[in-house]
Amino acid sequence: MIKGMAVGLAIAAPVGPVGILCIRKALADGRFAAFVAGMGAAVADTFYGAVAGLGLGLISDFLTQNKNALSVVGGLFLLVLGVRTLRRPPLILPAENSRIGLLKDFLSTFTITMTNPATILAFMAVFASFSLAGFDRDRVDASLVILGVFLGSSLWWATLAAAAGAVRSHFTPLWLDWLNKMSGGLLLVFGIAVLALLVFG
Repeated sequence: MIKGMAVGLAIAAPVGPVGILCIRKALADGRFAAFVAGMGAAVADTFYGAVAGLGLGLISDFLTQNKNALSVVGGLFLLVLGVRTLRRPPLILPAENSRIGLLKDFLSTFTITMTNPATILAFMAVFASFSLAGFDRDRVDASLVILGVFLGSSLWWATLAAAAGAVRSHFTPLWLDWLNKMSGGLLLVFGIAVLALLVFG
């Protein structure tokens, strides 16, 4: 389980579009909204961890064979999120969030992570480096590692949400406006980069 937590942290920690979204959610809507958004990525990470850890070749082959289609969906989704973030008014909302809003946040990060073919490749590489790939010999060990991946990823998003939420009170609408512009711009860059890699290899 400790190794699984290390894998979950290693996969979740690099700053990417999900990290940017969570930081923005913490500053605009509070740390709980940011944590819920992060949990979308944690659930997707756990799924990919199960695929890599249990050696589920059929799912892995499907994801690999359809990586271009997944990249198109993920790239376009990032572009839409980037435009919406740029157009969002710089408001600091009350800490209480509606269930629909929280569900949208969760599904957004879940979709971004699930449509990124690099995630499954990263899991396979990290699992191999930790000597964790393929648990045909012991499904109990596999379950503990996968649980560890979920806990490690969740721990990262809880930490990031708490850290960003701690400085929320110091952000003025002007600062939040700049944050919207920067995060929206970065999301657009991520989306363009994903689509460009498909065209130029």
